[in-house]
Amino acid sequence: MSSIKIYNTLTRKKEEFVPLEAGKVKMYVCGPTVYNFIHIGNARPPIVFDVVRRYFSYRGYEVTYVQNFTDVDDKIIKKAEESGMGVEEVANMFIAAFEEDVRALGVKKADVHPKVTEHIPEIIAFIEDLIAKGHAYVASGDVYFRTASFAEYGKLSYQNIEELQAGARIEVSDKKENPLDFVLWKGAKPGEICWESPWGKGRPGWHIECSAMSMKYLGETFDIHGGGHDLIFPHHENEIAQTESLTGHPMAKYWMHNGYINIENEKMSKSLGNVILVKKLRENYPARVIRFFMLGAHYRNPINFSDALLRQAANALERIDTAVRNLKHHLDSAVDEAATEEEKQRVDSFRQRFIEEMDNDFNTADAITVLFDMVREVNQMMAANVLRKEIGTAYLALFAELGDVLGITFGEAEQNMSGPSDEEINTLIEERAQARKVRNFARADEIRNRLQEMGIIIEDTPQGTRWHRK
Repeated sequence: MSSIKIYNTLTRKKEEFVPLEAGKVKMYVCGPTVYNFIHIGNARPPIVFDVVRRYFSYRGYEVTYVQNFTDVDDKIIKKAEESGMGVEEVANMFIAAFEEDVRALGVKKADVHPKVTEHIPEIIAFIEDLIAKGHAYVASGDVYFRTASFAEYGKLSYQNIEELQAGARIEVSDKKENPLDFVLWKGAKPGEICWESPWGKGRPGWHIECSAMSMKYLGETFDIHGGGHDLIFPHHENEIAQTESLTGHPMAKYWMHNGYINIENEKMSKSLGNVILVKKLRENYPARVIRFFMLGAHYRNPINFSDALLRQAANALERIDTAVRNLKHHLDSAVDEAATEEEKQRVDSFRQRFIEEMDNDFNTADAITVLFDMVREVNQMMAANVLRKEIGTAYLALFAELGDVLGITFGEAEQNMSGPSDEEINTLIEERAQARKVRNFARADEIRNRLQEMGIIIEDTPQGTRWHRK
């Protein structure tokens, strides 16, 4: 079997994945700053790295997956002030909202979801060690990282210090020795949430939290660090600088970053008024359609979002769902004969093709193409009435197996909780069957129309009436 290859942002090339510890994968993915509901751009990293995690597990690795919550930050403090709520109350509210959205999108819970506020001692100890080694300095109650002390600064974003000093939009402060220096600890402003520290009351800077928490749960060096493309600089660049200055070892072996999402070919931004919240989008589209849409592009490529493209994704997913439902129905009356070796090998060839695509830097777009080839294959076999029970069961199992890697259950339309129950639908279908039996076709058509209004599609087959939700 082929090996997994990952595009490493640090080296700008695909590399064969070789774990630091045989059979194990340690992953850290930057999570949200919890001051608002997530938009579709925020949803892409959880979906992308959920699939990466699932695929490693599928390939037999033991995965430890850590995703943090930034639960204290300027934006959270501002939201608390505006709403009259406490910082912790705001953070917990939006953590719950995040979890609701991503669970609906099929994202599994991380093994560890550390919060900044629960790791203040580790963060303070980290900063103390940086100061002791000369990589950080205290300035009027703040603590800054001394960027010039790390010779490799800029190696992730492929920028040099001179260029950054000349052109980067850096927060300017008279307290800094160098404009590129970044804050590790912020002295408290009156009325703000704060903690005691050797430098006075304050709170952590943004970058230090991920270094301290990843080290606690994954060690000084771990396998994969992931996040959105926007985090390459300055966030991940600064994480590398402070962590590697402290430990003298690489922070992560592989750095993975997903691409942006544009809205109707424009960058998503508050100023353009085109920010789309996941919770609002879920009111109009099943969450599994949104996930399928996201996986229809390679994770490193930008995605252009539009209603038309999302509808296309819904139609494409329905093709797979329909094939799987038809396959289940076909098996009820299929000839109970064993599959030939050639047929078994054919099924396995689809599995191997899927693996080859996913091994190639988690190429979900081409992996989904393999699923459509499977759809074509089973549709042709069912149309020719040559699909025997054993081989049909094997295809059905493979759809389930590969769907689990992608985090999508095929053949099961998303239940509308406000819609009719299965029992209500079956009662109407039975009533329609009786109406047809006594040739009351007007009543039968009336029931069919009523079911359609409920979002229920029915099909009359030689084996009886079948139905599924839109």
